[in-house]
Amino acid sequence: MEDESNDSINFFSPEAASCPQPVLNRLRDRCPVGQAIPGGSVCVSRYEDVMFALRNPQIFTSELPAGLIGNKRSLIPLQIDPPRQTRYRKLLDPIFSRKRMVALEPDFRALAGDLVDRFVDKGECEFNEDFAVPYPSTVFARLMGLPMDDIDTFLEIKDGIIRPTGDTAEEIAAVRAAASDRVYEYMGEMFDERMSHPREDLMSHLVTAELDGQKLTREELLDISFLMIIAGLDTVTATLGCSVAYLAEHPDRRRALVGDPALLETTVEELLRWETPVVQIVRMLTQDYEFHGVSMRKGDIVTLVLGAANLDEAQFEDAGVVDFGREVNKHLAFGGGAHRCLGSHLARQELMIALDEFHRRIPDYAIKPGETPVYTPAIREVKYLPLVFD
Repeated sequence: MEDESNDSINFFSPEAASCPQPVLNRLRDRCPVGQAIPGGSVCVSRYEDVMFALRNPQIFTSELPAGLIGNKRSLIPLQIDPPRQTRYRKLLDPIFSRKRMVALEPDFRALAGDLVDRFVDKGECEFNEDFAVPYPSTVFARLMGLPMDDIDTFLEIKDGIIRPTGDTAEEIAAVRAAASDRVYEYMGEMFDERMSHPREDLMSHLVTAELDGQKLTREELLDISFLMIIAGLDTVTATLGCSVAYLAEHPDRRRALVGDPALLETTVEELLRWETPVVQIVRMLTQDYEFHGVSMRKGDIVTLVLGAANLDEAQFEDAGVVDFGREVNKHLAFGGGAHRCLGSHLARQELMIALDEFHRRIPDYAIKPGETPVYTPAIREVKYLPLVFD
């Protein structure tokens, strides 16, 4: 089914990036399964239907053609399905377990506090540049064991893959391909060094780990690290920016959180549901398939709109209300099924500590008068968020 007013449900528009909920609700209500934009992929936007797709990779596969984001092979474990994917998850899941991430809390707190201390006396900051970018980037570099001096390089590479610029599709593809080549080259050099001189870091763990009695191949190492770079350097930054922008624009909600730190965990979950920076993910059909009366062909790309599913009244009571006390919150901000986000425990820990430490030092803040936050679509990021405070 197609909506007649396609412009009103274009969730890639700048307007949708800054305030996505009305657009996502229209998409789900008017076009739950179908082409939201003529000529585009089929979108699936109701919670129940998105979950069905996530739980049935034998129909909606993650094994997309290589090269969509410049990668030469499938990203591990994101772009491979069970049972092959299960082998890698058994190796990688323990590295990012909740217990391991909780143990890193002191380091995360020290880092967050240090970053805030750099600008707290100035009475203002540009939150993205001063905190949302350096905080998860430093966490990632420390976990991987990468040089801190190379953080700007990682960010440049990441942006070239996720947010390439150019006037034509060919120019954008060229930027993305060049950035991807840099990932393989840089990480290849790092893995070579770790093979000769292992340390106490994630890269060393990967080069020495065994899968079914065999060490990972060089290609496997590169395909795992490619995914970690684009995931570890972008999604937490995006979520932090969207969360703090919301709290800046809703002082009553912010005061509730500051006044009751026990709300921290449920606040993080609710803002993940409400903001959902990773608005959509894609799958590919393994067979001809009819879904709610919509006929699709083998090889068709299907877009699962996580942001719309997270606002579905059929799943969330008062879905249109931001409730920091929401006790049952099975949101899909981290996906679901076999491909639930590998780093979800890490992301949650980073987010809770960041919001806690920021609000300990700066409980009252607002968007700088005369300024407007600037959002980017697709993976929603607040690339400009000027704040003022006492």
